[in-house]
Amino acid sequence: MQYPSLDAFVARGKAELAKGPVALIFVEDDVELDSTLRHHIDLGFRKVVAFMPEGFAMAADTAEAVIRVDHDVKRGAGYVEVVNRLIAAAPGLWLYYCFNAEYLFFPFCETRTVGELLTFHTEERRDAMLTYVIDIYAGDLDRHENAVALEDAHLDRSGYYALARRDPANHNHPKERQLDFYGGLRWRYEEHIPADRRKIDRIALFRAKPDLTLRPDHTFSDEEYNTYACPWHNNLTAAIVSFRTAKALKSNPGSTFDIHSFRWHNSAPFEWHSRQLLDLGLMEPGQWF
Repeated sequence: MQYPSLDAFVARGKAELAKGPVALIFVEDDVELDSTLRHHIDLGFRKVVAFMPEGFAMAADTAEAVIRVDHDVKRGAGYVEVVNRLIAAAPGLWLYYCFNAEYLFFPFCETRTVGELLTFHTEERRDAMLTYVIDIYAGDLDRHENAVALEDAHLDRSGYYALARRDPANHNHPKERQLDFYGGLRWRYEEHIPADRRKIDRIALFRAKPDLTLRPDHTFSDEEYNTYACPWHNNLTAAIVSFRTAKALKSNPGSTFDIHSFRWHNSAPFEWHSRQLLDLGLMEPGQWF
């Protein structure tokens, strides 16, 4: 199914938003477009919706399985506006959003679907799930100049930390059960990253409801959505492994010539398995076993 614009999708795509979870993939360029779409189809999303410029092409197998919306998120409405329009159009629906060359992982995702994950999370009376955006990068930039290579992907196995999230409306006291998380390439190359884009936390899985809005810092207007756990025990978290920062650092003229390799003594090959992310403490199974 293909829609010629965002307006057409919102007006005529009610059937696509009838049952969730629904994945919203924002396509900024054509790097690893098909692998991103296939990965999220395989996770068990009921619908995968790709927002992409008209000139981009998909492989035949992904084109059959994906709902395509012709929309350029760089030139038209940005991802925040698109997500907010879909929240208003589909209250009660579980939604997920990411960008191309990003891949969602959650505990035991090799044997369980995202629907099973969110059923358990709902039973714990949670309407949103914290995800950590974990930077991955090509180990050999001479072979992979855009820093993207599925078969040569690496990640940082340490260097992640959290700081209290201050509340300006409450004398800068820390917000309850909220933290700002940092690490990865955004930490190691922070001189090339604007301060307001250095965090790696994203509330990427959430249930839409009336008057809820996404903010540009990947948090929501309902502060409970921004918490990492409920008051009584730890909850599930997930991870989005992402080439997006590495790709940006190598495509930006202000940083590309300063970076000859992203590898350092704490780099490790990424195994494309949830077990590695759990072992490194980069996501939390909570009470789900």
